[in-house]
Amino acid sequence: MEVVGEVVLSVSLELLFSKLDSSDLLKYARQKQVHTELMKWKTGLLEIREVLDDAEVKQIDKQDVKRWLADLRDLAYDVEDVLDEFNYQVMRRKLVAEGDAASTSKVRKFIPTCTPIQAMRNVKLGSKIKNITRRLEEISAEKAKFGLEKLKGQIEGGRAATQSPTPPPLAFKPGVYGRDEDKTKILAMLNDESLGGNLSVVSIVAMGGMGKTTLAGLVYDDEETSKHFALKARVCVSDQFHVETITRAVLRHIAPGNNDSLDFHKIQRIVRDKTKGKRFLIVLDDVWNEKYDQWDSLRSPLLEGAPGSKILVTTRNLNVATMMGGDKSFYELKPLSDDDCWLVFKKHAFENRNVNEHPNLALIGKEIVQKCGGVPLAAKALGGLLRDKHTEDEWNIILASKIWNLPGDKCGILPALRLSYNHLPSHLKRCFAYCALFPQDYEFKKEELILLWMAEGLIQQSNEDEKMEDLGDDYFCELLSRSFFQSSNSNKSRFVMHDLINDLAKSIAGDTCLHLDDGLQRSVPENTRENTRHSSFIRHKI
Repeated sequence: MEVVGEVVLSVSLELLFSKLDSSDLLKYARQKQVHTELMKWKTGLLEIREVLDDAEVKQIDKQDVKRWLADLRDLAYDVEDVLDEFNYQVMRRKLVAEGDAASTSKVRKFIPTCTPIQAMRNVKLGSKIKNITRRLEEISAEKAKFGLEKLKGQIEGGRAATQSPTPPPLAFKPGVYGRDEDKTKILAMLNDESLGGNLSVVSIVAMGGMGKTTLAGLVYDDEETSKHFALKARVCVSDQFHVETITRAVLRHIAPGNNDSLDFHKIQRIVRDKTKGKRFLIVLDDVWNEKYDQWDSLRSPLLEGAPGSKILVTTRNLNVATMMGGDKSFYELKPLSDDDCWLVFKKHAFENRNVNEHPNLALIGKEIVQKCGGVPLAAKALGGLLRDKHTEDEWNIILASKIWNLPGDKCGILPALRLSYNHLPSHLKRCFAYCALFPQDYEFKKEELILLWMAEGLIQQSNEDEKMEDLGDDYFCELLSRSFFQSSNSNKSRFVMHDLINDLAKSIAGDTCLHLDDGLQRSVPENTRENTRHSSFIRHKI
């Protein structure tokens, strides 16, 4: 799908407010006689924050609001740059003072108190401050024409109005509902040796979020499958169909060992030898490739397996299923019934409470479930959102949200996922948007992501006694509990984002996060380079 970048300011403004409240920074601002300007900024941004939630919703189908938010975003970045410069000067002065106190000339020589370069920097900074004040006044005056208003139930300051949520443990495994019949039918197709030759393909086809990967996992792990097939492998393919990468992943399953140093042709020969005369099952998850030559190259070492060998594919695209296995070997996965979708929602929304003790919430919840369209991911995300909301008003705000009425071609993202994002506290919004740097199906460790957040200044300490690592762990667990992250199927110590959640992150981040890989065959547009704040590069081939 094509993801059109949006503009989200709540994540940036909260960071600015915390910096503007720094006592050291304000003291420095008074000395430099710019304290009045900083207070103007804070007052103007506070007024804008009152209507920010409304603006972030309206931008989806109103280009003038989107343009206004883009101007505000650029202004916020410039404000942040100025405040960072002030903080640098504060730290610099402290170092000089410490050097004076220690009576060491080395520190003073290393950090001169005044240089021509420093004087020039101060002149440029003063000009930038005046420019920011002028632009803020223009943006504030312009907001009135858009009819923006403070939304009912808006989260004050971007922070959750309710108590801090208690996420489920990392081992939390919600049940699977409404897929028993689907599983039985898929197993029958895999056991059917009349589908053709030594190797045949069975595809599970459905829109994103319908549970294709979950169903394929249930089939793969089933005891009947283990008895029927001598070898099994499960590989996440995603939108980058690298034949060599997929083949190497298959070999790691069927013949574990240190084969990474072998060339591709040797890998293919080993795969052919290992599968020859044996009945095997290979699951290829989330396939997008429609090029027959790539598919033919992938399957070439697999054609000498025993009769009944199968490849199980999950895909959103019927053309992919037809190209790989013909028009009679795919299974169209239907939406869940409202009853089964309610079970998914209830499992997450009432995880820590008895649904029978909250009959009014249950009634509202069932109305919300009807808006999910039978999509398990939508029910799961909304259940996670409402887990820590305890009043009927809070639940009714979700039920009555304008986002449900957005036309699909304008929205592009499931309304339920957008709602879940919109109701995140601001500190989590920014951390989640940062994950737009990850390509689809990228596996990451919790500890590594927390360190990245820390390095980017995305973790906000309210007092010095809080350890940033502990705060980062809280952030991560909360995003996990709301289904923005999920455990990897291949490595339980790692995590992934569902591809629709990944699309949401890219939609939110827009051109502020730039992901490159070795398949890039075009130059990066100039406006993207100017707006980018974070970038990543993934190399598929070494």
